[in-house]
Amino acid sequence: MSIPLSYTWRSLWTRRITTTLTLIGIALVVFVFASILMLAAGIERTLVTSGDPQNVIVLRRAATSELVSQIGRDEANILKTYPQVAIGPDGKPVASTETVVIINLAKIGTNDMGNILVRGVSPEAFTLRPQVKLTTGRMFSFGSDEVIVGSNVAKRFQGTEISSRIRIGEDEWTIVGVFEAGGTAFDSEVWGDVEQLMPSLGRPVFSSVTMRLNAEGDFQAIKDAITSDPRTQSSDVKREQQFYREQSETMASFIRVLGLVVTVIFAFGAVIGAVITMYAAVANRTVEIGTMRALGFRRGSILNAFLIESILLSLIGGIGGLILASLTSFIQISTVNFGSFSELAFGFTLSPEVILFSLGFAVLMGIAGGFFPSVRAARLSILDALRSS
Repeated sequence: MSIPLSYTWRSLWTRRITTTLTLIGIALVVFVFASILMLAAGIERTLVTSGDPQNVIVLRRAATSELVSQIGRDEANILKTYPQVAIGPDGKPVASTETVVIINLAKIGTNDMGNILVRGVSPEAFTLRPQVKLTTGRMFSFGSDEVIVGSNVAKRFQGTEISSRIRIGEDEWTIVGVFEAGGTAFDSEVWGDVEQLMPSLGRPVFSSVTMRLNAEGDFQAIKDAITSDPRTQSSDVKREQQFYREQSETMASFIRVLGLVVTVIFAFGAVIGAVITMYAAVANRTVEIGTMRALGFRRGSILNAFLIESILLSLIGGIGGLILASLTSFIQISTVNFGSFSELAFGFTLSPEVILFSLGFAVLMGIAGGFFPSVRAARLSILDALRSS
């Protein structure tokens, strides 16, 4: 015979003060845990959504980022000729030869220096990345010393207003517009004409070539063609989304590990609180336990009732912590991207995985905090329990 769930609810309500204190402790732990997961998910979302499933990016083989990659002009021209590369309405391959470099700008408010990624692009870059939309000013003119800045750069760094001039390489460049890129990593970049930036930077080669495929299924065909062609076999091709996912792995993993260590420390305290609360519940209800045993409830039913009470307590606290963590979705922060060593602005992202992991973590704390008190309650003999009255 099982104990009704109403008994558990009544027990929690009877001990309102201790229940509330335990709920607060568990909620704070889950808040920290969920916030860490949301932070890592935000980084991954920002970078992965920068890629398009139909785009591929070509870098020098073994290059871990565009900063250390080199693609010669002749090789870049060959890459555009493969039949798997889509052709635009103008009859040209939808492919952008690009170069990237890091510059330093002072942050608004603190004057601290931050690394900004400057990307030289071809006209086809805007076809490859339709999420890039101009919000203020105008587009830079190809063949000129003009650039446009991402919205996050304009918000966070000094001297990035329209008509301001910033130094890139050996020249100064005029900012003529601000763009948004749908919350992707491009929001934290500066864009200009690759053919004008390369001489200013003293770079005779491109960093990468990004191309649109005729279809997503053409990836393996173009990969085999590039690796087997003696003229391009020193290059490596990846899906654009895969490339950006790899760029996010190091930082996201670092945040998760660091956050897990911090969370475990806090969780230890919360579990101790839950243990104390449940032991107190057992001590205060010794007569009730004896009465239930006398009425025919088995030891297993007693154990399950107290364990469910502990899990329910943790689950309610976990939901509260998750609600608090969801409020961080409105916050945007920036840090150095380990993949490019440049500033990357991103937000906290609440995903279904974060919700499941957070609630699962709360349940584990409930089991850990309630198991031994539940065992103690189940082991009480009928006579000993009734005599305590």
